[in-house]
Amino acid sequence: MNTLDVRIVDSITELGRQDAGCLAVSGSHGGISSARYALAARPRLSIFNDAGVGKDEAGLAALPFLQSHGLAACTVAHSSARIGEAQSTLDEGIVSHVNALAQALGVVVGQRCELVIDTLMAPP
Repeated sequence: MNTLDVRIVDSITELGRQDAGCLAVSGSHGGISSARYALAARPRLSIFNDAGVGKDEAGLAALPFLQSHGLAACTVAHSSARIGEAQSTLDEGIVSHVNALAQALGVVVGQRCELVIDTLMAPP
């Protein structure tokens, strides 16, 4: 897959190895179970819903997990986009948390998800 491809998936489980290098916009929570699917697919950036962060920050567990495997990830605020609906993530999502690799790509807290995608897809 071309690194400029965007995959908009309600569930991160819809990604496969053929999606390596894509920009993955999902409706999935940012928990560890979602992280394992992202790890298998290896997108350039995975975008999840923070699901309200949750107990022990379970809704953000994907971020440090994917960071430890060399993958960029961020979440959008559950109050900005519907959980389970990737189009809502893209159209309405506001970045709430980022790992260091996502930050290195230029993703910042408070940024609109669609701006993240537009920026990463822009020619250098």
